[in-house]
Amino acid sequence: MTAFVALLRAVNVGGTGKLAMTELAAMCADAGFTSVKTYIASGNVVFRSDLSEAKVRAALDQRLEAYAGKPVGVFVRTAKEMAAVRDNNPFANEPGNRVVAIFLEAAPHADALEGLKHQTAEVLKPGTRELYVFYPDGQGQSKLQIPSARSGTARNMNTVAKLAEMAAALSP
Repeated sequence: MTAFVALLRAVNVGGTGKLAMTELAAMCADAGFTSVKTYIASGNVVFRSDLSEAKVRAALDQRLEAYAGKPVGVFVRTAKEMAAVRDNNPFANEPGNRVVAIFLEAAPHADALEGLKHQTAEVLKPGTRELYVFYPDGQGQSKLQIPSARSGTARNMNTVAKLAEMAAALSP
């Protein structure tokens, strides 16, 4: 069995996409996933499955759309991939709450960092299937808009590290 991390987009953030983590855990169990554990109330879940990444995502997509009545963005990574996101952080010397990984469906395009709006002190670097952003003044103060990441979902590096740790604990 493979350990996976699933990250939901726009769940329980700013009053949108309400989903109790107990409901998310139940959806995962219904899909046949085992060792299901959620982390904080913003759509993070780790579990084990024999399915491929694509089938895991499809199973979650189907259940979440039935629950919410509309598509919910789901980003799936293996335990190894989540550890790589943590380990490849180009801003590892900065505070974890000031650096985010924006998870994407595919590798960032060559022009992913073009068209930025309202960039001040923020620094961006592409990753494998994510964009890293360092917010020196804090994310809450930033007005940065990243058009290429509009459909992604962000987690700060403290959360990425915790999810990587939780997923590693499920790995054989």
